[in-house]
Amino acid sequence: MKSWLRAVYAVLLTMGLSSPLFAVTWDMPTPYGETNFHTVNIKQFAEDVNAATNGGLVINVHSGGSLFKHPEIKNAVRSGQVPAGEFLLSRLSNENPIFQVDSIPFLATDYGAAKKLWAASRETVEKLLDKEGMQVLFSVPWPPQGIYSKNKLDTVDGLKGVKFRAYNAATEQLAKLAGAVPTQVEVPDIPQAFATGRVDAMITSPSTGANSKAWDFVSFFYHTQAWLPKNIVVVNKETFAKLDAPLQQAVLDAARKAEARGWEASKAETDAKIKILKDNGMQVPAPSAELMSGLKEIGKTMTQEWMAAAGPDGEAIIKAFNQ
Repeated sequence: MKSWLRAVYAVLLTMGLSSPLFAVTWDMPTPYGETNFHTVNIKQFAEDVNAATNGGLVINVHSGGSLFKHPEIKNAVRSGQVPAGEFLLSRLSNENPIFQVDSIPFLATDYGAAKKLWAASRETVEKLLDKEGMQVLFSVPWPPQGIYSKNKLDTVDGLKGVKFRAYNAATEQLAKLAGAVPTQVEVPDIPQAFATGRVDAMITSPSTGANSKAWDFVSFFYHTQAWLPKNIVVVNKETFAKLDAPLQQAVLDAARKAEARGWEASKAETDAKIKILKDNGMQVPAPSAELMSGLKEIGKTMTQEWMAAAGPDGEAIIKAFNQ
C-alpha cells in the first residue's frame, strides 16, 4: 500500500502537483483584522498557493493577533511554532537599526521612493533574517503616515506633553523629539487606549485610522506623509526546505504576485481611507507650513541618528537609495 501511494505521489509531482492526500497545512498568524488590506492580500496569497498546488499546501491565515499577538509573531516563526507569519518590519529595530530604515521620517515619502528604498535595503534585511532561520517571502507598505489628534495642531509645539501612541522605536523617538510622551499601543487596542486616556494622539496610516474608527476618539487627521513603513511576510527556513520543489516554487510565485498586488492595494487604500475619515466627520486640514517644518527638522535629526547607529550597512543602503 505504501509503495502504491509513493508511486501515485511521484506521478503527481511530475505533473507539478501535490495531492491533497499528502497535503501540508500551515498556520499563519497576522496582526491585523479581516478587512485590513494587508490581511486581504495575504488571504489571496494563501488561496493562490492552494490553487497552484492543487490543495497540496493549505495556509490557514489567523488574523487580528488571534493565534499570536503582534510582538510574538516573529519569534513564533523563528522558533518553528508556526511556519509563516506577518509583522511590521520596524518592530525589530531594537534588534538591529537596519529594520527601521523604512520608518525614518521624510526619507522616503511616496510610493516610488519607498520602492526604491526597499530595493536598496532588501538584501541586507534578508541576510539578517536568514541568520535567524527565516526567509523573506514578500513585503508590502502601509499608506503614508499621518498624525491623528484630539486637538488642532498648528506647530510641533502642540504635541508637547501629549500622550502619543508608539508602535516601534521610530515612533517612540519621534514622540520624544516632539516633546510628547510615547506609549506603546498595538492596533487592536487603539480605541480603548484613546477612550481610557492612555493616549491622545498617534501617527499611523489612513488605513489603521479608518479600520479603528478614529472618528470615535479624535477629531483631526493631518496627512503629513511622514514615511511608508512595511509589513513583511516570512517563512521558517527549515519548514520551507521540507517542501518538495513544486510546492516551494508555488509559494515563491504566489509571494511575487502578493508583493506586486499589495503595493497597488496600498496606493488605492490611501485615498479611499482618507475619504472614509472625512465621511465620518473627521477634519482633514492640510498640515501647516510651520507644522511640516518642525516635523522635517525632527526627520533630519532621526536620519543622522539612524546613520550613526546603522553603521556601514546603513551607509550602503542610503548611498544606493540616493543613486
